[in-house]
Amino acid sequence: MDSLTHIALGAVIGELFTDKQFGKKAMIWGALAQSVPDIDFLNALWLSPTAELVAHRGFTHSILFAMLATFLLAVTAERFHRPHNISLRKWIFFLGTEIFVHLFLDAFNNYGTGWYEPFSQYRVSFHTIFVVDPMFSIFGGIACLFLIFKPTDHIHRVRWAWMAIGCTLLYLSFALFNKYIVTKDIYRITEKQNIAYSRSFTTPTPFNTWLYFVVMEQKDGFQIGYRSFFDSEDTLRLNFFPRNEHLLKDIRDHEEVENLKRFSQGWYTVTQQDSLIVFNDLRFGQEVGWYDPKQPFAFHYYLDHKGDNSLVVQRGRFAQWNSLTVRSFLSRIRGQ
Repeated sequence: MDSLTHIALGAVIGELFTDKQFGKKAMIWGALAQSVPDIDFLNALWLSPTAELVAHRGFTHSILFAMLATFLLAVTAERFHRPHNISLRKWIFFLGTEIFVHLFLDAFNNYGTGWYEPFSQYRVSFHTIFVVDPMFSIFGGIACLFLIFKPTDHIHRVRWAWMAIGCTLLYLSFALFNKYIVTKDIYRITEKQNIAYSRSFTTPTPFNTWLYFVVMEQKDGFQIGYRSFFDSEDTLRLNFFPRNEHLLKDIRDHEEVENLKRFSQGWYTVTQQDSLIVFNDLRFGQEVGWYDPKQPFAFHYYLDHKGDNSLVVQRGRFAQWNSLTVRSFLSRIRGQ
């Protein structure tokens, strides 16, 4: 989830944990606690691009880190605000809720969250909410602004906070329902079309929870397509992308290749563009694949270092978006 959403929700949740006498300081602590796991952005100062990819949402998004950070923040807050009538136990409950909400929400994106590090490298990802979804973020954002500008004795502060939390949970439930229906349709259609695959995932396309990017792993590559919640066709149009593992034969043991394979969790293809070898992580979708199914993937990393890899996750996310591809995108969401 994006940082602004975490900050806004953290502030809103903070409003619910303390009484009016504490003022707006609980909002500040809530926003701070929600932001703590993202301290791993500092890794980019000294780690290589691929090592930073693996480290992001790693240990600082683990259950162990959340427990340690909760205790340290709670002790700090309890001592900083003395004298007060808030027990250390309540501080722990408040700040722990904030940090664990951060970990929980990040798992709904496609990046992968290291809940179990350092004991396991497995990343949790529910592929339910796009990392930036305005409809998910808007409720907390509006409520946060209301709480910032309204006095602490305003009679509707708590009501606004609860409304924001309720609407956010309602939208999350809506997204889960959409994903369930789309996934159920995909299982049914692939069985009908006799499409064999070893594993698969569906992840939402940008800014919505209706159109999903579909990936199915086969022996030598992946079948890729799109499915909308509003699709009425009983077929699934797929295109095959070979993994091309042979392109890595001379560099398969290099650290950056090992990092990329670990980061992608096996959802990758390798392509060759002129003299460039490119590693593609399929989890981030295609640039405008709903418009042209043969479009390149949003996440592409140049293994020979001739290309710029500093913004590898964001680089292709909105490439080739224009009036034509946006109209096509909206049309595809509607099931057309």
